[in-house]
Amino acid sequence: MLTSLARFAMARPRLVLVTALLLMIISGGFGASAREHMVGGGYLTNDLESVRANGFIYTNFPGGNPNLLVMVSGDSVDSPAVRDQAQTLTDELSQDPTVIGVQSYWTSGAERPDLATQLKSKDGKRGLIMATLTGSDTAVQNRAALLSQQYNGDHDGVQVRVGGMAGSFSDINNQVQQDLLLAETIAVPVSGLLLILVFGSVIAAALPIGVGLFSIAATLGILRGLTKIMDVSIFALNMTSALGLALAIDYSLFIVSRYREELAAGRDSRAAVLRSVQTAGRTVVFSGLTVALALAALAVFPQPFFKSFAYAGVAVVVAAVAASVVLLPAALVLLGDRVNAWDLRTPFRRLLGRGPVVVKPPEQTFWYKLVTAVMRRALPVAVIAAGLLITLGSPFLTAHFGTPDDRVISTTASSRQVGDALRQDFGADMASSAVVALPGFQGAPGELATYAQGLSKVHGVAAVLSGSGIYVNGAAMASGITEMIQPAGAYLTIVTKIAPFSAEGKQQLADLRAVPAPGDALFGGAGALNQDTMDSVISRIPLAAGLIAVITLILLFLFTGSVVLPLKALVLNLLSLTATFGAMIWIFEQGHLSSLLGFTATGSIDLFMPILMFCLAFGMSMDYEVFLLSRIREEWLASDRSPEANTRSVALGVARTGRIFTAAAGLMAVVLLSVATSEVAPMKLFGIGLALAVISDATIIRGLLAPALMRLLSTGNWWAPKPLAALHKRIGFEEDTSGAGPVADAHRQGGEQHQSADDAEADTHGIGEGGRVMGSGPRV
Repeated sequence: MLTSLARFAMARPRLVLVTALLLMIISGGFGASAREHMVGGGYLTNDLESVRANGFIYTNFPGGNPNLLVMVSGDSVDSPAVRDQAQTLTDELSQDPTVIGVQSYWTSGAERPDLATQLKSKDGKRGLIMATLTGSDTAVQNRAALLSQQYNGDHDGVQVRVGGMAGSFSDINNQVQQDLLLAETIAVPVSGLLLILVFGSVIAAALPIGVGLFSIAATLGILRGLTKIMDVSIFALNMTSALGLALAIDYSLFIVSRYREELAAGRDSRAAVLRSVQTAGRTVVFSGLTVALALAALAVFPQPFFKSFAYAGVAVVVAAVAASVVLLPAALVLLGDRVNAWDLRTPFRRLLGRGPVVVKPPEQTFWYKLVTAVMRRALPVAVIAAGLLITLGSPFLTAHFGTPDDRVISTTASSRQVGDALRQDFGADMASSAVVALPGFQGAPGELATYAQGLSKVHGVAAVLSGSGIYVNGAAMASGITEMIQPAGAYLTIVTKIAPFSAEGKQQLADLRAVPAPGDALFGGAGALNQDTMDSVISRIPLAAGLIAVITLILLFLFTGSVVLPLKALVLNLLSLTATFGAMIWIFEQGHLSSLLGFTATGSIDLFMPILMFCLAFGMSMDYEVFLLSRIREEWLASDRSPEANTRSVALGVARTGRIFTAAAGLMAVVLLSVATSEVAPMKLFGIGLALAVISDATIIRGLLAPALMRLLSTGNWWAPKPLAALHKRIGFEEDTSGAGPVADAHRQGGEQHQSADDAEADTHGIGEGGRVMGSGPRV
């Protein structure tokens, strides 16, 4: 199939490129409005108890669980200027058809003095207006964005800030869109410069960038299309765009490298393109398959956050692979040997007074010497490297997880300012209040009063608002509030002083649930939503992890014919990810480097991000595993299969691939770190975490641990039980050595000592021995 695709692209190169350009324009235009149709979090599912509680209150008690807060500040909440401004805002919100349940400090004083007290800051300078925006998640966020634009600002000495859950997600959406533009502005030109360093040629470097831009446009179109059939998390906008760009550049790097090497080996342009797709293209397809399947495992989670990444991620990977194996052949056949044009290294070397590039045999390269030294001390290197990774991962043992709140964005956002004021200046955080829904409750008001009284005695509860009164520490403070009881049931509001995502908040929720209720009780609010979500996600982790492990073992067995190498790869990936996650806890949960990186540590970390990072990092690490094992296995199959041959195969494999996968890792890290420039903390976590995972995998794992373990395992690396070995012969992937280029030819002729003149010519184009190896892919 790959050969047919390559021949089609070569036969109609201009048609292919023009069609791709039109698709890029259409996808980019169609996807330009994707952000407006995305949901702010995507963390919730309708089957959660807390979601059902909130839904019951939303349906039967309009405004009972507000999602919008407007904070009005001045010299005093009772000053005429502040009161007039607050009254104007209250009247406007009350007349808005998308807003229900408007309450405020200034309108609740007479009827509910206890509530008015909770809506006024301790210093008396700030007051709150609470309301509920109606509609879908997307409609609520878009309406909150309009209200923020309309209300935020200073009005004759009175400061107005919009916040609450709706305001927070609106601010996150706006910030994510701005961050995407910044990230792409950084990633594309920096990647271009690095590609010039790798290739030397400006033209060759431009090809991966072009494919990357196509991938970005395709990603936007894919995301917009998915919003028409499902909820897509706003976080997918930046993350899948970065993934598509990184994979497109990496895959293009491998194919262009192989093409330039084939040209240097004496093939004409069309034969070089065909050979590159048959080898490097096949490896790219296999690599893309591993990444896509790892992302597909996210579909086992019910949350829209994960499902949007599963579907969008797989589609983006397919787009990146397709662009690499279809668009590049068309471009390369048109360019021919002009792909090496505008080589900037020659004038620079002349300017510096240096001679032409001198190519070293593989045995004299840095990577060969490093790996040889490692394998001479395999056991101590393996123990020290593994111990270092485990030590780096130790902070993960004390990880505390929670769902994001307004503190994930910068202090310049209005919702963040409202949230900080609630936590610091008010007696209780109204945005974090818990609610208890009692569907079908038809008991006497006294029963509800007894229940409310019991709830108010729980540690950290500031007050409980019920249909029969307001209770503080078991004592009734007011009575006669009957609107909280309806024929459909009743509900209570629990005002808390404790941060809902903290360990103390978790214990408080457990204590509240332990209080005997006069019927079926459904707990909602920030703390219950967090706990229910964590329980739902954690229950699916074993299934997702098991699927990824099984998929990895099967694919690598088909690739290598060994049962040992897949297990080794699984262990090494887990070690690498353990160190990465430990570093993320040390930085983002414990707050080290928070000032430098510009985020607020909350004492917890978003559980969704480590799971997403695990799937992505696992898939990407398989990239390097495939490319490395591809070359090592080629050397092994051409050897006498002795223990010494195993050691030499590993050394030559790393020597021939180290340069290229290090360059690929560097390019991918640039794209991921550009995401970390975001003002949204989960984006920083995602970018920095994955960049660390990629870098550590390409250095510590591939340069130290993998060679050391393969030396210790010796010929056992290639072992498989006889039935599985027979199965692999029938259905496994085999190395394509027919016409594989200078290296395979050298092996067939018995020459293993030096690179050929063709190799030297390839290296003068910036590829060296690495370019050829990446093309040594599998075939069925």
